[in-house]
Amino acid sequence: MPADSPLLVVGSIALDSLQGGLFTDELGGSALYASLAAAPEWPVRMVAPVGRDAEERVRALLAPHPTIEPDLEVLDAPTYRWFADARDGRNVDLGSRDSIYDHWSPRPPVDWQGWAFVGSMRPDRQLEAARRLAGCGLLAADAMRSYVEVAPDAARQVLGLADWYFCNEEEFAALGGGADPDEFRRRWRLRGLVLKHGPGGVTVFGERGRLHRPASPGPVVDTTGAGDALAGGMLARWHRLGGAPEALGEAVEQGVVRATLAISGVGMRALAGLPAER
Repeated sequence: MPADSPLLVVGSIALDSLQGGLFTDELGGSALYASLAAAPEWPVRMVAPVGRDAEERVRALLAPHPTIEPDLEVLDAPTYRWFADARDGRNVDLGSRDSIYDHWSPRPPVDWQGWAFVGSMRPDRQLEAARRLAGCGLLAADAMRSYVEVAPDAARQVLGLADWYFCNEEEFAALGGGADPDEFRRRWRLRGLVLKHGPGGVTVFGERGRLHRPASPGPVVDTTGAGDALAGGMLARWHRLGGAPEALGEAVEQGVVRATLAISGVGMRALAGLPAER
């Protein structure tokens, strides 16, 4: 795969109900957040399922972003829905409706040799995507606490296939992480573990040691998608810099910048450049 190949993003497209229902039918999902965060830095190929109930909105959202190539599978099934409330600066998962995954199987490009990010989605489908991409140039994956708890075996199998893994402290604990994240990284043979601390910033545990970046100052309006934005921004900048170990710090900093932008508005409005008000 040429060094200038796009960043492949495989994940979900969602219609979110946020802040206890104050905002409903907000476009979201790991694929959209990561792709919008990555696109200013590097071209993206996005693989995701969407129902006909949201197809036109997704295409309209992506139209102003020519560096994102949407590889959408449009299904006669309701788009994935996620419900959350906001408490103490964090989202509380109130459940989801994910029957679209009964009708969709991830189909990333065959024999992909570039970089890929597999965002959170129903565990069986995330594992399927990771298996199809195992052995690519760099395979990164992200956790979602509710899915880790309901299907821990599938989540751990994804962890075992990934080169880089993103999770927050609660997800890390649910995966059996102990007091030493670097020992966890070595046990799972990860090249890198990105541990997200919310307002405490992010810590990277890699083969060259530990790297911490504090959260950037700025308004916190809605934390949905922050982790996906961190991953998309970080991977895209690092890809642009050639993946050199000495460029990792700059890449993480860019990820934090994109996550900060994501949380400065409701849903993905700030990342997408949409109006702040309804």
